[in-house]
Amino acid sequence: MKAVVITKPGEPEVLQVLERAVPVCAENQVLIKVVAAGINWPDVMQRKGLYPAPPGAPADIPGMEVSGIIESCGSQVQRWVVGDAVCVLLVGGGYAEYVVADAEVCLPVPDGWSFDEAASLPETVFTVWQNVFQRGKLSENDSFLVHGGSSGIGITAIQLAAAMGAKVYATAGTAEKCAFCEQLGAELCVNYKLEDFAVVLNHLKFDVILDMIGGDYMSKNIGLMNDDGRLVFINAMKGSKVEIDIMQIMKKRLIITGSTLRGRDTSFKATLAKEIELKVWPLLRARTFRPVIFAVFPLEKAAEAHAVLESSKHIGKVVLRVS
Repeated sequence: MKAVVITKPGEPEVLQVLERAVPVCAENQVLIKVVAAGINWPDVMQRKGLYPAPPGAPADIPGMEVSGIIESCGSQVQRWVVGDAVCVLLVGGGYAEYVVADAEVCLPVPDGWSFDEAASLPETVFTVWQNVFQRGKLSENDSFLVHGGSSGIGITAIQLAAAMGAKVYATAGTAEKCAFCEQLGAELCVNYKLEDFAVVLNHLKFDVILDMIGGDYMSKNIGLMNDDGRLVFINAMKGSKVEIDIMQIMKKRLIITGSTLRGRDTSFKATLAKEIELKVWPLLRARTFRPVIFAVFPLEKAAEAHAVLESSKHIGKVVLRVS
């Protein structure tokens, strides 16, 4: 099969299409003929040598989410049959013509959704549901702030939070991105390059904040939190070493948490997948949640796709078309 391989750590051009053996599925796995693969920031970090693949994942083939057609099933697989259209969260290996996946983590391609659209779902939906709704316990009428509102995570968080009845706010880096976030359901999106979000939003207090920035956002987030608020981290792009005022945390009774998903075991992801199919998939079928695809690149142009992602000029997801 053809696969996009990280030939050495470095810039996008180190990604090359090479021939690799088709993987063989275990008894509880399915072999998927990949149609499309979503591109995510962890793929970029893996390419740079800063985020090694976990044990059991291909060390040099990135790709954490795909959509495609099941080609074969392991002996213990019961739900799926050959020919089913699925999308799935992976630990790696998605930039390839074939990939194996744990059957319990697969989800059906939502009715009416294209394979490109379905490939944009797993990483963001799993991440947002686990961090905003499970860890952050976002509820109806809660006030919610997401940083990076025009990213794949941000777009998903805005739409799901609004669909669940929360009051949604966001930050983004251009007027165009802010306007787009407001179209998706944010009541206000602050252009952090022109204004200090902590000043603009100071009259509000937030029950849940989803942060992928870290650094100097930490103290600003704490200042904006409501009593008993939940601050959830999924990345720290401006730095993970911060100073905090412990007394503020104590006085407001704050919960500060966060998680990474890639290294969690199959049973955890399978349980998460079941809840997502129950709670989120009906919204997808009804188009209450809509996909936002910025660009689709052929497999051979994976380097260009990575360059677009790193430029931060895009709104929405970047996808590879494999077949």
